[in-house]
Amino acid sequence: MSMTTPAIEQKLMRAMMHFRRLSWYPQTIAGLKPSEIRVLICVKRRTAAESSELKVSEISKMLQVTSPTVTQLLKSLEAHDLIERHIDTFDRRAVGVRLTEKGERVAQEAHEAFTSSIKGLIEYLGEEQSDQLAELLTRVSYYFSESEREAD
Repeated sequence: MSMTTPAIEQKLMRAMMHFRRLSWYPQTIAGLKPSEIRVLICVKRRTAAESSELKVSEISKMLQVTSPTVTQLLKSLEAHDLIERHIDTFDRRAVGVRLTEKGERVAQEAHEAFTSSIKGLIEYLGEEQSDQLAELLTRVSYYFSESEREAD
């Protein structure tokens, strides 16, 4: 590993801390928390591609959170009439999730807001720097996931 200067270390740490505090995605849509919005978008993407229900365990894996966390989020979304849950007829322990019409509309609104935010960033940075940023962020993500795997 090469030696880095303390100035670069400090600059990277400050940038990452600052980025963490920024609200680069829509904070609320239809009064929902960002975590609830992520679940809606996750269900929308997957069920649109396969036109089937999504299992709690699949949502958990996709969002990298525990099944109990997903279950709590689903209870809230169900209370807002945004999703429907169905017990699997073959495996009564499994629960399938599908968006309601209202859930479809809210997920679409969230998707459009997120896309608009990203398009604004691309306009601000330009396509070349946006592409470079995407490449760098992908590499950063890869670096930290490899570091995490090595620590385990």
